[in-house]
Amino acid sequence: MMRTAVTVLAFSLAAAGAFAQTNPIIAEQKRAYEMNRDNLIKAAEKMPEADYSFKPTPEMQSFGERIAHIAGQIGTCSMLTGERKPNPAAGKTSKADIVAALKASFEACDAAWASMNDKTAMEMMAGRGGQQNSKLGMLIRNTMHDTELYGYIAPYMRLKGVVPPTSDRSGR
Repeated sequence: MMRTAVTVLAFSLAAAGAFAQTNPIIAEQKRAYEMNRDNLIKAAEKMPEADYSFKPTPEMQSFGERIAHIAGQIGTCSMLTGERKPNPAAGKTSKADIVAALKASFEACDAAWASMNDKTAMEMMAGRGGQQNSKLGMLIRNTMHDTELYGYIAPYMRLKGVVPPTSDRSGR
């Protein structure tokens, strides 16, 4: 009888541990991040090099500057897992350099998302302006900002005759 109770307890603890690692809120937010990541990388790769300097109006950032701005997320994401890294796209103008910087920033964000669990998600850190935020909250806000920026760059692509990834039904 005692052995059965110990076995049931062991399975219960293992199941609880497995659930803690697959917190549905973290998992859902991570999926949203991954969709945004994939769309932004595809967009950056899809836009021709010549159009990286395109600005819909003179006052606006160029397409390349928008993508370089997104790469700046490396600061937030790397801070969540260790030391804050500078934007690898700073001062870069070529498509190859900017896309490489964007991918590096997403590698840092992938690592930050991989570190999320029930405990780390709720750890508090100083964000912009010194305000205390949960690590998960910082990642969610970063994803929201990435979504906003995808909304900015999609018209740039359309104006240059390039179909944005979320509208491309050709399977590319």
